[in-house]
Amino acid sequence: MKLSNKTYDTLKWIALVALPALTTFYGVVGATCHIPYTQEVLTIAVAFDTMLGTMLGISTSRYNKTE
Repeated sequence: MKLSNKTYDTLKWIALVALPALTTFYGVVGATCHIPYTQEVLTIAVAFDTMLGTMLGISTSRYNKTE
């Protein structure tokens, strides 16, 4: 499957900027307000972000090999 540049750039921004910012914000607010399952939600969010970043890295590597 080939990603368009716009899709790739959007996913990259989500993985590098949006998800880390959101998980940090949620972690601080969750801990401060004693929101249940904060740690579990953070663990899942970080795992998802790591997976997305890895998949984008593999995609970039494959694209660069074909250029």
